[in-house]
Amino acid sequence: MPASVPLAAEIAADPSWLPHRIDWAGKRMQFLKLARSSLGEAGFLADRKPAGPDGEAWLPLDAVMAMQVDSGPIHFLFHSAFCRSTLLARALDRPGEVASLNEPHILAALAGAGVAPGRPGAPLLAPVLKLLARSFPGEAAVVVKPTNHANALIPAILAALPDARAILVTNPLPSFLAAVIRKGMMGRRWGRTLYLEMQSYAGLDLGMDAREQFAMTDLQAAALAWLLAQRWFAMQQDRFGERLAVLDGDRFGREKARTLMQAAAHLRLEMDQTTAQEIDEGPVFASHAKSGEDFATKDAADAARSRSAVTEEEIAQVGQWIGLIASQLGLETPRPQTLF
Repeated sequence: MPASVPLAAEIAADPSWLPHRIDWAGKRMQFLKLARSSLGEAGFLADRKPAGPDGEAWLPLDAVMAMQVDSGPIHFLFHSAFCRSTLLARALDRPGEVASLNEPHILAALAGAGVAPGRPGAPLLAPVLKLLARSFPGEAAVVVKPTNHANALIPAILAALPDARAILVTNPLPSFLAAVIRKGMMGRRWGRTLYLEMQSYAGLDLGMDAREQFAMTDLQAAALAWLLAQRWFAMQQDRFGERLAVLDGDRFGREKARTLMQAAAHLRLEMDQTTAQEIDEGPVFASHAKSGEDFATKDAADAARSRSAVTEEEIAQVGQWIGLIASQLGLETPRPQTLF
């Protein structure tokens, strides 16, 4: 560890030091020093690397838990994947006003370890949330968009932060499945893996034995994962009420400025119509939120390589199947938009 690594107190006082990864075996946490101007860039914070030897620091977990942190308001964008949540996070990031943290790895690390009593992540959840809630000078709040693989943390996060509000971003099943298809073989594998993950914390007895589950198509498994996410969101709505608002990501694509205005209002952030319109017409929506490529070019290429009569038929058939299951559950899917 370089001799110039700041002390824990210095890291605690500077929001540029973002908690990043956890070395569970070594009982230490990695921090990355990130320029405020870089937070709104395309891509995920989980993929960031140290800028150099002075751009990272490792602290013992005991030191992290003992930190005295001056935190401010913090709110969240939770999502079901492939629903423009990254785009929303980038659009809400305004230096000097509000900072957006787009998929910091630290929350995925805590979700993987578990935060229930007795699990390794339990004593770290509150300290990590305080670190994420540090505001940059002059800024009013922090908005965090975790990976959807951290959705198991939603009840623990909202219980630990009674003043925090959140938007649940989702979209109709056909849009979700089309995105899975666009990702090719790895997207289909991801869908199956997500189903297993969702069953681990938001499980539902679907009356299928192991053989029947193995025999499902890739899109059936991905669709069940989507359904379990909708059910999980409904459970959080029942528990946390008006603190949560639902946004249809497809509708966001059609009504960008209005969505930004209403999202800001729900999260108790300041944004006027002129600002929302400027963001709508600005560079954030011209480039792909994850890759930074020209949005129109990439969107057309994705559609050309993945859309066909065969895939459309498969999506429709899987949709009918999921609709029957949702009906039996008495679950309205996708979750109806409540943001506006």
